[in-house]
Amino acid sequence: MSSHHLDAERLADRDDDRRDGRDETPNERADRNWNEVLQELRVLQTGTQILTGFLLALAFQPAFADLSDGQSTFYLVLVVLSALSAIVALSPVALHRILFARRAKPTVVAFGHVSMLVALASVSLLLIGVVAFVFDVVVGGTAFLVAGGALALLIVILWVAVPLAVRAQTRRNR
Repeated sequence: MSSHHLDAERLADRDDDRRDGRDETPNERADRNWNEVLQELRVLQTGTQILTGFLLALAFQPAFADLSDGQSTFYLVLVVLSALSAIVALSPVALHRILFARRAKPTVVAFGHVSMLVALASVSLLLIGVVAFVFDVVVGGTAFLVAGGALALLIVILWVAVPLAVRAQTRRNR
């Protein structure tokens, strides 16, 4: 990063500190933000692990042999997406471990923020895919499209629209 970009970040951090009433040093802020990233990672990772376990257990069910070629391919795509979600969600921890004690916590926090957004996007696709897959196998027909579409809409509302609306409201209230 350029020094101009880092200076702009520091000024933005100071402005954020004043707005939210926090009196903390940049290191204290980075530590607090890293702890928040870790907490979010724990929540996301637990859900991803449950979905991954569910997907892996499916392959050992007797009815799994009855899947069509398309369903088998879709299943494998979901398994890969599950693994990718876990890898992306854990990447901030790997970066932190490699940069440990190198005074790079703000960089780790910024990377963690982006990684968590990408992980949320991949997990949302995974959730939609798993539900659509189950509806396709159990009910068939177009039920998987309806279930997947409804879940996609709910995710967009609760994970994108509501947070953006709340963010806009808090900005107006400042």
